[in-house]
Amino acid sequence: MNNHERLLGILEEGSSDYVSGEEISRRLSVSRTAIWKQINKLRELGYNIDASSRRGYRLISRPDRLEVSRLSDLVTTQSFGQRIIVLDSTVSTQQDAMSLAEEGAPEGTVVLAEEQTAGRGRQGRKWYSPRGKGIWMSIILRPTQPLAFTPQLTLLTGVAVCRAIRRLTGVEAGIKWPNDLLIHGRKVSGILLESATEDQRVRYCIAGIGIDVNLNVEDYPEELSHVGTSLKIEAGFEIDRTTLIAVVLEEMEQLSKLYAEQGFQPIAMLWEALSVTMNRSVRAHTGQGVAVEGTAVGLDPSGALMIETDLGERIQVISGDIQL
Repeated sequence: MNNHERLLGILEEGSSDYVSGEEISRRLSVSRTAIWKQINKLRELGYNIDASSRRGYRLISRPDRLEVSRLSDLVTTQSFGQRIIVLDSTVSTQQDAMSLAEEGAPEGTVVLAEEQTAGRGRQGRKWYSPRGKGIWMSIILRPTQPLAFTPQLTLLTGVAVCRAIRRLTGVEAGIKWPNDLLIHGRKVSGILLESATEDQRVRYCIAGIGIDVNLNVEDYPEELSHVGTSLKIEAGFEIDRTTLIAVVLEEMEQLSKLYAEQGFQPIAMLWEALSVTMNRSVRAHTGQGVAVEGTAVGLDPSGALMIETDLGERIQVISGDIQL
């Protein structure tokens, strides 16, 4: 943690009270001049700080920025989020998390960015990631189950994000198989799971999570204006991104423990209860270019979607896009 982050922590401890320059100087072991420079740096970052020659410094308001110190204070998990990296801007948090995983970073390590310049979704699609408006996050997972079962982790992550959104905002998001979260038919979140394997063994997985949190209608480019939505638009008020991240990490840890202890079945039941795909007529475009039409009737043990055709045949869809 650098000096201006430590200074911010001291000001936040003081809540609405002034903190004297003498106390700050003592706690940071720096001069009054150095404190003033750090105060100005915080002001440049958007923090409103009142300075009084007699009383010291007081934090009046803060910008909507992701800060490691505040995240660490809110995260109550044992492993997920115990190491957090926050970047101002990056090409893709997925790439950053992969690099950390290759270096041996533990499960639950989180990479966040205020913006991504080339965020991506499934099948190489671009993910729109504007500055300060959403949660662009990647989490390192180190699963022990066989390679064939890694798609289950996509569904687990979807359940965690959906439960977190409902819990914090009251907005009834639903899950569209395999990895989209919708509100009133519009996409609010997407999940991308990427794995590194060796000799049919999973070395690590990266769970990429994108959530449109505080975008306004005018923030969306034309091509997304009719298909995307945000939590702010749907809830009618601004959402604290830091709190939502903490809740997502709590849900991820709880569900990961459940998965380790009881397997995929309880995760599948939770997924089906939150799904907007189940018991609906769907058209699936598989990775092999085949179109399957019928009713979505459930998940098989691997996490694949089971579709029952009009002829009563049940077809397993392992990957692809679903139209409702």
